[in-house]
Amino acid sequence: MKLAGRDEFSIIGFLKSRCGSSECLIRGIGDDCAVTTIGPGEVQLITTDLLTEGVHFKREWIGLNALGRKAVTVNVSDLAAMGAEPRFLFLSLAIPDLLTIADLENLLDGFLSACSGYGITLAGGDTCRSASGLTLSVTAYGVAAEAAWVGRDGAEVGDAVCVTGTVGDSALALQQLFSGQTPEEQLLQRHIDPTARVEVGRRLAAGDIPTAMIDISDGLLGDLEHLLSASGVGADLKLDLLPLSSSFRSALTNNASLIDLALAGGEDYELLFTAPPSALPMIDDIAASTGVPIGRIGSIVERHSELKVYGPDGVIPLPAKRGYKHFPETG
Repeated sequence: MKLAGRDEFSIIGFLKSRCGSSECLIRGIGDDCAVTTIGPGEVQLITTDLLTEGVHFKREWIGLNALGRKAVTVNVSDLAAMGAEPRFLFLSLAIPDLLTIADLENLLDGFLSACSGYGITLAGGDTCRSASGLTLSVTAYGVAAEAAWVGRDGAEVGDAVCVTGTVGDSALALQQLFSGQTPEEQLLQRHIDPTARVEVGRRLAAGDIPTAMIDISDGLLGDLEHLLSASGVGADLKLDLLPLSSSFRSALTNNASLIDLALAGGEDYELLFTAPPSALPMIDDIAASTGVPIGRIGSIVERHSELKVYGPDGVIPLPAKRGYKHFPETG
């Protein structure tokens, strides 16, 4: 089915015909509420996120299909960070007049494609006209066994600090875009079309491995500080253990200051978690079976919420900005 128009009911009809269903969805798009079921012994996990034109994205840097995919991923990544199985999404759109029917269909195609890839069902939402730019608001629901979800507040002294994948690629691509450069394709894809680590998160949680976990959206150090604060502990990280892609390492050889992007750049959507050292062999098994590298980058220590990063010559100064802030402090 093609999108017939930009009006609310055309969009609803298009999505209803394309969104699929789920055995846990009793009533989806078309009523005032969605009706879902939840199994015995399960808990429901709910997250929401906004993507606003001019704040989170520029349309000249990201295609609408990729934007639709990214809107799904950033929400599913939150579910992955707590070990949840993604179930349902709700999408609300504020649509500017300049967005054509073809544009809108491209956006929704990307959104629904990502839903299919993550096995999550679009169950409802809303649309309205925007007097300025495009805004996507997504709410995602997932489920986990009652005793198998992971928060940020359980890290214990002696735990290993681990991270999936690589860090810094998305931030490096964004910096290059801002400076008028064309990023390498691998870097650009990490920025415009990231991947949520759903299977890794579920496997870790099911194995009762992480003591605390968070996804890296605002930056490695900033998000780790959230975890440390919630757990009442500190951490020592080793700079030489940071997982960096070959593209990032190549750029780093020409500009050593780029390491701050790996430490604090954000939008990696990797999983950052703590676990007892005894669990490291199980973590290696999960990395091997999922094809997602997982590395230890440091340890949890006693200092309350204090974070130190060690370079070859000792403790290094931390970047002044260690995470994205929508409302930065002003004097």
